[in-house]
Amino acid sequence: MPPGFFRLTQFKDLGLAQTILQAIESEGYTTPTPIQAKAIPPVMQGADLIGIAQTGTGKTAAFALPILHRIAQDRRRPAPKSCRVLVLSPTRELATQIAESFRAYGARMRVSVATIFGGVGHGPQVKAMSGGVEVLVACPGRLLDHLMQGSVTLAGVEMFVLDEADQMLDLGFLPSIRRIVKALPRRRQNLFFSATMPKEIHALAADLLTDPVEVAVTPPAATAERVSQQVLFIETDRKKSLLAELYADPAMSRTLVFTRTKRGADKLAQFLEAVGVSAAAIHGNKSQGQRERALSAFKAGQIRALVATDIAARGIDVDAVTHVVNFELPNVPESYVHRIGRTARAGSEGKAISLVANDERNLLRDIQKATRQTIPTFDRRNDEHLAKMKAKDAAIERSAATVRVEQAKAEQKRPSSARKPKPAGHHKPASNPARQGRPVDAAAPGAAPRGARPNRNRRRGGQRRGPAQASSQG
Repeated sequence: MPPGFFRLTQFKDLGLAQTILQAIESEGYTTPTPIQAKAIPPVMQGADLIGIAQTGTGKTAAFALPILHRIAQDRRRPAPKSCRVLVLSPTRELATQIAESFRAYGARMRVSVATIFGGVGHGPQVKAMSGGVEVLVACPGRLLDHLMQGSVTLAGVEMFVLDEADQMLDLGFLPSIRRIVKALPRRRQNLFFSATMPKEIHALAADLLTDPVEVAVTPPAATAERVSQQVLFIETDRKKSLLAELYADPAMSRTLVFTRTKRGADKLAQFLEAVGVSAAAIHGNKSQGQRERALSAFKAGQIRALVATDIAARGIDVDAVTHVVNFELPNVPESYVHRIGRTARAGSEGKAISLVANDERNLLRDIQKATRQTIPTFDRRNDEHLAKMKAKDAAIERSAATVRVEQAKAEQKRPSSARKPKPAGHHKPASNPARQGRPVDAAAPGAAPRGARPNRNRRRGGQRRGPAQASSQG
């Protein structure tokens, strides 16, 4: 070992605050991952940083731990509606995971953390930000809403983190990010973390970062070493039957199945349930409550298959995912890297299986070129056994669909008081009468007759109000 060279082997070697070390130990961690060992020291010193590491390598702790250390060294009460640290995340699930990590690592500090994302009401978020927080984890769209409403200010941000930057690019968030950056103070620390680093993200980093430290623990677009990969060539209309056959293996106990579309995810989850495989779907059209319940069931091992789109899966942080199945290949090679990175986490091993139809061969070539590897392939086309399974599965699927329709009809016939309660996360109907099931031009209960001119100078009690009263009501 060269003179003066010192290898960091434990978190205590990094110089983190004692309260943070105690929290890390209580979580069961003693040794930093490569990205953590390389990123934490420069971030603690206040440097801008670009961190490139695959999903599952500990990127969140790589920025959360040094940020908490800097907060611990200078505890100050944040201004109302403001935050000292802003972390941008592409999805609700990932934002929740990041916030939970900050709370866990900062438990001994009692750090204040808030989240802002869509799919839930504004009210609780406005209340959480009213007194100011030390760490705010947000999705770009909803954060812009709060900025426009004046319920959040970013004037006090000292540290800005852009997590999963490449996914932000894929989702078209770059214009929103640039708008948010304009609301930040010019003097701040900037941290960019990503599994891949497309040229557009490099250009954004060049605009926003000052002399950044670049930390990479794996080449861009490289796949996880502990993931065993294989491709199964199959006809499109036999993919479902092949997937059902794969689930005959009990080792596929906690599997992520990827589709390109939300509708496809729902239909595939229904098919798996019909053939006896416990499954749930997670995607952007699901309510926050539905997504949380599906993810909780998956983490608890109550379902074997979680069918997801790329966007929703970015917040799934489950160590024990045994398999990843690409029911459909992604259009972007980097998304393949993110998908299979959901397995083989925390030092374990995993398997990735891709079902590839003839019209997806170009996508497969792009993936192999980007990842600089040749994935082993097996041909299941023209398989007589699958042909028989397809006919049987189709009959099962039709029967299940009929049952769902009959159940829906029966539910509609039941009195409203006897119907099942709405699931958590269900939103109240909007005030628009058309969205309440009433014709747009139908009079609401207690409203003036159609065609009558409303009396704008009457209060609920029937008293007239003067100009002063009217202005105070507005």
